[in-house]
Amino acid sequence: MDCEQEDASAYVRAKELKAFDETKTGVKGLIDSGIVNIPKIFVRPPEELSDDSNRSQIDRQVPVIDLDGIHGDLHDEIVDQLKSASETWGFFQVVNHGIPLEVLQEMIKGITKFHEGDAEMKKLFYSRDRTRKVRFNSNFDLYRSKAANWRDSLGIASINDLDPKEIPAVCSNLYTHTHIYIYICSLSIIIRIRVFKDLIKIIF
Repeated sequence: MDCEQEDASAYVRAKELKAFDETKTGVKGLIDSGIVNIPKIFVRPPEELSDDSNRSQIDRQVPVIDLDGIHGDLHDEIVDQLKSASETWGFFQVVNHGIPLEVLQEMIKGITKFHEGDAEMKKLFYSRDRTRKVRFNSNFDLYRSKAANWRDSLGIASINDLDPKEIPAVCSNLYTHTHIYIYICSLSIIIRIRVFKDLIKIIF
């Protein structure tokens, strides 16, 4: 492919990305619109797929951080574990965090209701403005990645100084259960839901 063709291809992709972003409904909006083919912006380049298939499978264990003792003698040790996991992995699993299972289940229900909710309601929260405390969008790196991911995200950055009215009504239970936003070494909670089941429906 010569430079002129590459420029044209990049231009078309940029237009498709912008058009998708401006719908403000994410991948769930694509499903609801009745699409039968996956848009090209979600298709990964062949060279990336080839790299993945050539990689050897390595057994790895996601870091598990036990928070029991975070407010006692083990505080510094646990903080070091969190720091190490963040630097080397970027994510980790926590246990003994003190959050009741029913609270976690209610949190998931609230987020699910949002993602499956009315498109016009979700558009009110759609933004790429990182200063917004409550933000819904699809692919935080939409304009930078080689291929978009099949995901929509609702992020709630902080609960401490958040007006309850800023939270979507269908997620009001998230504010009611304020103790799910406990202080864990200054970590913010970002909740993400992926709709792979809908992607499977398109493929098959």
